Amino acid sequence: MTRRGLALISLGLLWLALGCAGGSREGRELTVSAASDVAPAFQEIGKLFQEQSGVVVSFNFGSTGQLAQQIAQGAPVDVFAAADASYVEELERQGLVLPGTKATYAVGHLVLWVRKDSLLEVGSLGDLAKPEVKRVAIANPEHAPYGVAAREALRAAGLWDALGPKLVLAESVRQALQYAETGNVDAAAVSHSLVVHGDGRWVPAPQEMYTPLSQTLAVLNATKHPEEARAFAAFVLGQKGRETLARYGFTFPGKEEGTN
Repeated sequence: MTRRGLALISLGLLWLALGCAGGSREGRELTVSAASDVAPAFQEIGKLFQEQSGVVVSFNFGSTGQLAQQIAQGAPVDVFAAADASYVEELERQGLVLPGTKATYAVGHLVLWVRKDSLLEVGSLGDLAKPEVKRVAIANPEHAPYGVAAREALRAAGLWDALGPKLVLAESVRQALQYAETGNVDAAAVSHSLVVHGDGRWVPAPQEMYTPLSQTLAVLNATKHPEEARAFAAFVLGQKGRETLARYGFTFPGKEEGTN
């Protein structure tokens, strides 16, 4: 945990201790734009935060790159939770991030997923080259960090060019999974977090084959509720937030990925 992260937690816990009992923040609502891979975990975290603080959290889930573009164009967002640090850093360079609030909240992991009833034997990236695998979904690497990770892993495996005709680009990693769930594609390269509690079969992509997904959040300068926004960020970084993220397969800086 960075010094910034620890400071953020301290500030948030102080706010929760002093402000929740008074109920003066009841009815306040935060807008959090977050990468689609954290949707299940953040929905739980949002409920826990509301129970403790009285502050309602409204989520806007989508591709990290598209969310960042919306923020740069003036979208009214209080907190941004990206799937990759570079997007937060770019907003920071543009002066759109509240100083001292940027922090890594989790490390994401890429997996290869097929339906439980699939007859395909897909145990590694190399199996995607089999002729019986007709279509493979990945998030669009132009704006989705998990798409970038998938492209890096396929290139490292020497498969990117060969698989080109098979690839179906989704708007987000969540949509890539939906394509596979509905049978529109045979397999999908998606986030561990979206499949760890669902049906289907999955295998991890070797972590050395793609750049670590350092999922990073920050409070935005445009927020009209900076105190509450800082408190939410602190909650994500705190014990309850991390416990929830860990249940969805996320790890944290310096820790190894678990097994399935």
